[in-house]
Amino acid sequence: MTFITKRALQRRTFLRGLGAVVGLPLLDAMIPALAAAPLKNTPRLGFIYIANGVIQDQWIPKSVGRNFDLPPILKPLEPLRNHVNVLSGLSHLQADTFGDGTGDHPRSSAVWLTGVHAYDRSRPDVEVRLATSADQIAARAIGKATQVASVEMIVDPPTQGACDTSDCFFNNTISWHNATTPNPAEVHPRAVFERLFGDGGDASQRMARLKRNGSILDSVMKEVGGLEKTLGPGDRAKLTEYLESVREVEQRVQSVEARGIQTIQLPDRPTDIPANFDEYLKLMYDLQALGFQADVTRVFTMIVARELSTRTYAHIGVPDQHHPVSHHRNDTELIAKKAKIDTYHVELLAYFLGKLQSMQDGNGTVLDQSLILYGGGMGDGNLHRHSNLPCLMAGKLGGQFETGRHLAYPLDTPMSNLLLSILNKAGVNIEKIGDSTSPLEV
Repeated sequence: MTFITKRALQRRTFLRGLGAVVGLPLLDAMIPALAAAPLKNTPRLGFIYIANGVIQDQWIPKSVGRNFDLPPILKPLEPLRNHVNVLSGLSHLQADTFGDGTGDHPRSSAVWLTGVHAYDRSRPDVEVRLATSADQIAARAIGKATQVASVEMIVDPPTQGACDTSDCFFNNTISWHNATTPNPAEVHPRAVFERLFGDGGDASQRMARLKRNGSILDSVMKEVGGLEKTLGPGDRAKLTEYLESVREVEQRVQSVEARGIQTIQLPDRPTDIPANFDEYLKLMYDLQALGFQADVTRVFTMIVARELSTRTYAHIGVPDQHHPVSHHRNDTELIAKKAKIDTYHVELLAYFLGKLQSMQDGNGTVLDQSLILYGGGMGDGNLHRHSNLPCLMAGKLGGQFETGRHLAYPLDTPMSNLLLSILNKAGVNIEKIGDSTSPLEV
């Protein structure tokens, strides 16, 4: 395959091998190819969901504006405090009960990226219906130029057996293609890896390639050798570092598969996921970071904890299930356990943000070019309230947002107003989403 003309590379350059399509990070050699027009920022959006509310007095900063205090749950973000905004006062009141039967938890995740109320869908005479979610609205605009328009992931898969009501759609995905079609969230690192770096095929074809070749990267190394001869020393070092990162992530996926862990059975998919939650979430985060770095995808959603989660966290001293702990009834021991879970999730978020901040992209970093929205559709998990939601933004979206602030809004300001602002600043010009009333001043 020929993809170079003298020294100038196109931004949409791929290394292709048998079963592989590997995108490249932004190299200096790509700048001449873009010199005819100003180098535009590449917006990237990520939406990370946490469930069952938070301990609000340990999440919401007591001071407003810059130099705000980082409350206990957000302390792991101290090295990144200048890259984040904490927003308080936002609510999703469309998640409240309208007397139609659906539980508070399914409504919480249903409303988060749609701003639309989810009523009782278990009746056979009622069609499942919600709305296109913010991530998919973005994917159709900023994702259409990429190899993968959007990626949907979950690291808290259902563990309660078969689900025969449509409430399961609302708990197990936050991404909706349209009003009647939820996007299933992927649980398997191998499936995510091959979606980002493979060229398709069913599970048997992918596994046959893997047995034959051993590695997706091995099949593109001939292309790499030809490309390196055309690059300067800085680009060669950048390319080597990037490919080593891809290799390291691929080896981690292979290591998991070699253990023979069979935790989830799904048709036509590899079935190996890490048993260790740290390893699992970091691997999924690293896959997405590489996808952003190579501009393979510009939009993702991730469910770290789904509503009604039964996950336990014995390794951090919380052997209890997440959902029951959230109903603490003001018991100080349960409050401490819930805060510990929330803090642990933020620690892993800090890992991901640090990874994005370490990746150079033009004159800044991948985090500078991105906007990561982290939070959930329930504020107080003990009382099932959808006011004062946990809401944190990281990244400047190419200079569209100032960071390093606590922004306090009047209580029950529509969270949908923030979604509208994010989409507009990402170049997706829409007038309304869900129950939004106007773009939020951020």
